[in-house]
Amino acid sequence: MTIKAIHSVSSFGVSPEELKRDEYMVKVAPEVPKSIADMWESLAPDVRAALISSELKAENDGLKRTSSTPTVMSRSSSLLTFEQNSSIGSDTKESDETEVTREKCPVSGADVVLTPVERAPKNVFAFTKTQVTEKSEVVKTSAATVTTTTKVVSTSRGWRNIFQLPISYDVNMVAHGTLFDTTNSQLLVATGVHPEGYNTRFAVVDADVDKLYGDKIKSYFEAKGLELTTCVISGGEADKRSKAVDTILDELCAYKLRRREPFLAIGGGCVLDIAGMAACLYRRGVPFVRVPTTLLAIVDASVGVKNGVDHCCGATEETYKNRVGSFYAPSACLLDPAFIASQDERNISNGFGEIIKLALVRSSDLFDLLEAHGKTLVETRFEDESLKQSGVSSRIIDVSIQIMLEELGPNLWESKLDRCVDYG
Repeated sequence: MTIKAIHSVSSFGVSPEELKRDEYMVKVAPEVPKSIADMWESLAPDVRAALISSELKAENDGLKRTSSTPTVMSRSSSLLTFEQNSSIGSDTKESDETEVTREKCPVSGADVVLTPVERAPKNVFAFTKTQVTEKSEVVKTSAATVTTTTKVVSTSRGWRNIFQLPISYDVNMVAHGTLFDTTNSQLLVATGVHPEGYNTRFAVVDADVDKLYGDKIKSYFEAKGLELTTCVISGGEADKRSKAVDTILDELCAYKLRRREPFLAIGGGCVLDIAGMAACLYRRGVPFVRVPTTLLAIVDASVGVKNGVDHCCGATEETYKNRVGSFYAPSACLLDPAFIASQDERNISNGFGEIIKLALVRSSDLFDLLEAHGKTLVETRFEDESLKQSGVSSRIIDVSIQIMLEELGPNLWESKLDRCVDYG
């Protein structure tokens, strides 16, 4: 805002000689606020005269300022104009039109016009839909055949909300057999940053894994000064039911898990699926960390975003595999190949089946490695020392995980059903 003296000045300390030099007539205007008048009168007469003279000279030289809505303020002895230079009004030009998007509805064929709303232009759009339909009716008479075509134009309006989920999660390889080593901080870091004095953590653990590693898991957190609360569930396919999800939800409520507090899911693919489903439902979604303990879970279940349970349908009395589920990403995955040694030969072979499938679809190098060393790896449960030293064991797992991520990454929600890793 600039203060500008206009066309007439009276006695505010200006000498009659100065007034005679101005060719302006005194204009009558509303009274200015007392605070403004007092400020003006507090100035020395020569200062006031210099200001007025400078403004009038600028006008005479053609240096006029643009204004939006001038507000005239005066007293009986003076006239001042407060001129507001509104950059908002002048900078917003008609040429800067709002970008409008036009498209055709793939279902109805209607013409859709999308206009972004002011406060959320990247997410919310007001739309109008215009649909034209034609209906023809043919009437035959003895004299003629009359075809009547009726065109109906219908319009509707509404809003469209668009939001891209920020999906990002790390699949971390852990040095062989070091996940529960107290010198390795990966497991602790994965459980998140908590306020000082918050010394508890929560984990869902497979019943078989708890028998083998339960003491190690608890000792790890005790060494960090933390108390671990565990929810132990069975990890068989027969236990992959909504009842198992309810068990986890009950334990989470009793533990009072906070909205942004990650919990651990340690086990095979079934336990990871059940825990992921519970994480998706509890408080409309909390972070969880996958720790797969089988070869199949390491190369498959741990790296995607699908979770779910089998559904026993009361109407058909049949069980539907993974019929109830969600797409919900983990906050992180921790993969330690040392868990494979705890599996029997049959379950390791199941994991190999998934790896062979990936090799046939994507990688002849991976297929060659499996052909040359697969039998030894199954028999030794990935613990053959020479294959570990040469890097064959880790390379097979690394390549398998990378191929799976490359295939799943661009199609996490399976909007495209042609998935080559599933041979379909």
